[in-house]
Amino acid sequence: EALSQSQILKEAFTTAPILSHFNPSLPTIVKTDHSDYALGAILSQVNDSGKHPIAFDSRKLLPAELNYEIHDKELLGIVWALKCWRAFLLSISNSFEVLTDHSSLQYFISSKVLTCRQAQWAEFLSEFHFTITYCPERGVDFISKNPQNFHQAIKQDGIQESRFFSIKVEILSDLVHKIQKEVWQDKDYKEILKKLARGESVTDYSLEPQAKLLLLKNRVVIPSNEEILLNILQKRHDSPLAGHPGQEKTLKLIKRDFDWAGMNQLIKDYVSSCQKCSRNKDIHHKKFGLLKTLQIPSGPWNSLSMDFITQLPLSNNFDSILVVVDRFSKMAIFIPAYKTITSLELAQIFISHVFSKHGLSVSIVSDRGSLFVSSFWTNLFQQLKISRDISTAFHPETDGQTKRVNQTLEQYLRMYVSYNQDYWHTWLPLAEFAYNNAENSSTKQSPFFTIYGRNPSFDSIHISHDSPAGKLSKKLQSVQQIVKEELESAIRRLKKYADRNRSITPDF
Repeated sequence: EALSQSQILKEAFTTAPILSHFNPSLPTIVKTDHSDYALGAILSQVNDSGKHPIAFDSRKLLPAELNYEIHDKELLGIVWALKCWRAFLLSISNSFEVLTDHSSLQYFISSKVLTCRQAQWAEFLSEFHFTITYCPERGVDFISKNPQNFHQAIKQDGIQESRFFSIKVEILSDLVHKIQKEVWQDKDYKEILKKLARGESVTDYSLEPQAKLLLLKNRVVIPSNEEILLNILQKRHDSPLAGHPGQEKTLKLIKRDFDWAGMNQLIKDYVSSCQKCSRNKDIHHKKFGLLKTLQIPSGPWNSLSMDFITQLPLSNNFDSILVVVDRFSKMAIFIPAYKTITSLELAQIFISHVFSKHGLSVSIVSDRGSLFVSSFWTNLFQQLKISRDISTAFHPETDGQTKRVNQTLEQYLRMYVSYNQDYWHTWLPLAEFAYNNAENSSTKQSPFFTIYGRNPSFDSIHISHDSPAGKLSKKLQSVQQIVKEELESAIRRLKKYADRNRSITPDF
């Protein structure tokens, strides 16, 4: 019976009225799409009854094609589709239409700057008489987005921020139900759940009262289910709110709320195989030369480091990013700016984004950029009684704090900004959240935890750790004391390794 039903489906997809014969005199439409792992295309024509499909086709991307940028993947879909149906499309006397959900492809034919690959494709496409029309994607087609061939990914291009967050809530709510269902069916946890349901106590285990999730030391126990594990990994690594962190930071983000057997190895394998991380992240090498370290700040926002990321593509007329980092908590602020900003405008930005929220700082560490050594800054610091520490010549490590944060921010933007790179400024708040929510290697705490004594919730699964006001105050003091000790330890380690192959400068 199953075989007969399968045969019926095959016939339905390959015979009339689903498919019809190609007629060169009818208006013809080719629709293409791609995912991270596959291509799909539909050849259709418009007759008296409306649009009618002629043929469907799809294929997986080759290993080399997986590394193409989004623009080239979309263009590859068009080239491949026209090769598939070349005989049909060359027989058309009139122009046919190619539909794509990538708006920049409308201008590809008239583009004057092409890569070698794109030039070869342009030569092939010149055989055909067609127009490329932008068609926003309203639904997901199964051909190019077969879930058996790739991990589910959320498409960022063109999604409004409000829709984006509503979609995430639905996914995570569904995830909660899946965890609840699977853990109650897992043979390893059945007896524990039964005891807890009867009100009996089990060492280290408890039952979350609302969703009835099993907790181990206040973390949600995840059953051995590949779909659930992959979903969690995607939310805590791939998501813009996570920011593609490294192995250790991904592990810390997941360990806040989840627990399962073999967690460390699974996270290591997942992050090490992440293509976006391998393409966009730098390999950090140890630097050489004697290291001059700065004094450890006495508390949050007492000492800042500031730097600019410049020469960025225009985004709402912004072409630079001002990066401000609290040297104690490592909390960062990312502010869109201009390369031609004046010292007066910079002072106004500083007052609006930093001073208004965190007050005056004892010192601000900066490089030897013209903005920071201008007479205005000198006068401003004198009036505010803030000392300005400037990097020692040939010692960029003095201001290495923001340099490393700059690298992290640039990596984040490469992960999520669209191919056109024209709206990167809208991603800065999410990048700032992701950075401040990740554990810092020096303090062993996230900047959020150092400042507020708790980590923020950024999805629907979050276990409450509320404390009375008195306990919270003592907790913050304890946390900040630990942070200070960790910073001292980190500086000792940094200087030890940095000076390993260096020697003291002799007196002349």
